[in-house]
Amino acid sequence: MLVIGLLSDLETGPKEFTQVFYSLQSWRAIFERFDRDRSGRIDSNELREALLSLKFSVSPTVLELLVSKFDKSGGKNKAIEYENFIRCCLTVKGLTEKFKDKDTSFFGSATFTYEAFMLTVLPFLIA
Repeated sequence: MLVIGLLSDLETGPKEFTQVFYSLQSWRAIFERFDRDRSGRIDSNELREALLSLKFSVSPTVLELLVSKFDKSGGKNKAIEYENFIRCCLTVKGLTEKFKDKDTSFFGSATFTYEAFMLTVLPFLIA
C-alpha cells in the first residue's frame, strides 16, 4: 500500500519510479540494520543513527518531533515502524532538498519570505 501511495503522489515516469524503488530498497536495509532488537520498530536513538547514515543530521529537538509525529502506536515507548520510517525519511529528505534550494551558499542558513516558508512546509504537514 505504501508504494502505491508514494507512486500516486509522484508524477511517475520511469526515472521517478526507479528513484523511489531504489530509495525504498535502501531505506528498508537501513531500517533493518538499525532495528537492533528486531522489534519491527526503531526508537529515537536508532532513528538518529539511521538518519545520519542517510546524511541527515537533525538536532535532538527535531529528532523527538519526528518520533512524536511518526510513532502511531500511542504507547509509552516512543518508536516508529517501517512504514512510518519511510514517511519520516521522505519528509526529512523533501524538507532538506527544499532548504538546500534556498541555501545557495551552503552555510546551513537561508532567507525565506513567509509565503515561501509556508509553501515549502505545508505540503509536508498535510501529506
